[in-house]
Amino acid sequence: MSEQTANRTAKDAPLSAVELTGRVRTHVGEIAELRCVLHPQAGAALRAMRAAAARDGLDLWPVSGFRDFAHQLAIWNAKYRGERPLLDRNSLPLRSAELRGADRIAAILIWSALPGASRHHWGSECDVIDRRALASATKVELLSADFAAGGRYAPLADWLAAHARGFGFFHPYDRDRGGVQPEPWHLSFAPVALPALQSMSPAILSEALAGAARQGALLEGYEAVMPRLEALFERYVAAVAAPPEAALAAAELSRAARPA
Repeated sequence: MSEQTANRTAKDAPLSAVELTGRVRTHVGEIAELRCVLHPQAGAALRAMRAAAARDGLDLWPVSGFRDFAHQLAIWNAKYRGERPLLDRNSLPLRSAELRGADRIAAILIWSALPGASRHHWGSECDVIDRRALASATKVELLSADFAAGGRYAPLADWLAAHARGFGFFHPYDRDRGGVQPEPWHLSFAPVALPALQSMSPAILSEALAGAARQGALLEGYEAVMPRLEALFERYVAAVAAPPEAALAAAELSRAARPA
């Protein structure tokens, strides 16, 4: 963990606007044994949950954690330019060259967040697999079918349904709400994520995107996104599952990560 993060005070204080939008890393640190960057409270809870899963024969492993603004911007721009594939709501390829304006933006948003609006910026989110179920040298792909009955990660999905909330985690994208598609691999650490979402706003997101543009880091489709930002925020950022009370109560686990 970086000295900057270790010395950060007021761990229970809300994340700042630049932390919420992934423009700094002052609220996260590296979890070396997991090769993952997370908020310290989320990291402590993930360690505990991984150990519990191992006792039940699962190798719970994070394949994605904190993602900064620049990384999210690169993903967005590559998808907008057609350099990365776009998928529909059934995970089938779309012809990106045939999509214009609002249709292209909507196609990106069902699987990828606007930079500044990704929950991964908060350090509370991780995408997980059962590494034991992944064949050697097989590329990691996050597919809903793998987490469904009969899929390679079905035992992990069942285990998480029974135990994740006891460690503070829940699935924010548990069902289709007309925005982001269900993501059974995506876990959110409720004691950090809930206050982060409550602190987020279209105004904070707008400032992050406008500030990046002024510095030359322009969002592809910027002129089409900005006038619709409030509606996009409501549909693709705010429309998520509420964390269960049991997950919020697991905040006690996070205390082990606080500096003395």
